[in-house]
Amino acid sequence: MRTEGGHDLRHHGDAEVRDDGSALVDLAVNVRADTPPPWLRERIAASLGGLAAYPDGRRARAAVAARHGLAPERVLLTAGAAEAFVLLARALKVHRPVVVHPQFTEPEAALRDAGHSVDRVVLRAEDGFRLDPAAVPEDADLVVIGNPTNPTSVLHPAEEIAQLARPGRTLVVDEAFMDAVPGEREALAGRTDVPGLVVLRSLTKTWGLAGLRIGYVLAAPETISDLERAQPLWPVSTPALAAAEACMEPQALAEAGHAAHRVAADRAHLVAGLGQFDGVRVVAPAEGPFVLVRLPHAADVRRRLRELGFAVRRGDTFPGLDEEWLRLAVRDRGTVGSFLHALDRALARH
Repeated sequence: MRTEGGHDLRHHGDAEVRDDGSALVDLAVNVRADTPPPWLRERIAASLGGLAAYPDGRRARAAVAARHGLAPERVLLTAGAAEAFVLLARALKVHRPVVVHPQFTEPEAALRDAGHSVDRVVLRAEDGFRLDPAAVPEDADLVVIGNPTNPTSVLHPAEEIAQLARPGRTLVVDEAFMDAVPGEREALAGRTDVPGLVVLRSLTKTWGLAGLRIGYVLAAPETISDLERAQPLWPVSTPALAAAEACMEPQALAEAGHAAHRVAADRAHLVAGLGQFDGVRVVAPAEGPFVLVRLPHAADVRRRLRELGFAVRRGDTFPGLDEEWLRLAVRDRGTVGSFLHALDRALARH
């Protein structure tokens, strides 16, 4: 456990559905339900005949590069986006890393585990958790920000994030949920005009591959080389490489685009339902496959929801949030309807 300032940086949504939570309806984990789709399972299964050979990532790397209009030397495949944070923390020689919070806590945990002192820029609820580029210290030589941000579901304008770029600064943008945004508007993936830009992507969320561990880094060739030297040999398995290649194909990208529009519609339904409750505030506009809500007695409500069969993500492990916050994954309308009924009962106690 990595605890800093009272926040358990190593607590993640999957903890809510382990052990006695395994039978709960899961609104705690931000992985799209009913995935991976059958065609992707078949592609992964077909790769198992090649397990006797060492993994060869060249084709998957070229596929990712082509998808973003980049040269392959600007791509590094990783065992999930989380591995990329560890590589960045270990490989880059930085003196003043800054993490913009609230956001996914693994980047800060990885930096601290690598011996770095980490400064925080904490965005305020009163400002809608919007980025103020001027709040980032000028001498920061590593800045980490999520877009859309987990857990706030805020989508920052790409040009505001690009304003954080400086000569001598590495700007890390976690775009793990960008493919859940219709049209991937505000994406920086594929940009080569922003100095020091490093973009992280995950295939875990949209395709339901958390158990397979596959993601990638997009950056300048020299940065990719530094990160690659910090990786162990053959870090990405053959089935994960097969999944990466498959998810870059045109029909897969089209399916992801359709899924993003469904998520947006289901999110609107969830937000409208939450709006019927007095005292429940939703951070808006939400743009990711999850929403962040503030409500009185949130810790008690979360426990009551578990008794009623639903798991939601506690918010107090994120720097900048406290026990009044919960994160809710977007689910289909039927699941949302059942959840809202349970929430009504949970709130009635107070």
